[in-house]
Amino acid sequence: MKKPVLVGVLLLAGIVGLIVWSSLGLREHRVEVCMTFEGKNVCRVAQGGSKEAAQRQALDNACAMLTSGVTGTISCMQTPPDSVRYLND
Repeated sequence: MKKPVLVGVLLLAGIVGLIVWSSLGLREHRVEVCMTFEGKNVCRVAQGGSKEAAQRQALDNACAMLTSGVTGTISCMQTPPDSVRYLND
């Protein structure tokens, strides 16, 4: 194999390895958030690099399921969740 091809393959393998390694680090915390909004209830689980990031993502996902439109989403995001449960602590 020619040297430039070998260098390209090694560089590509390094980049793929870095992406996999960094992605696994983002799944350090798992959080389940349950929300009630306008009479509807939903629970969503999310993962993140910190508890706060995982909780925010779960809240975003729950509100996306419960609302439509920007106004409803903003109102939902300002509503305290019914429960927050940390799944891997």
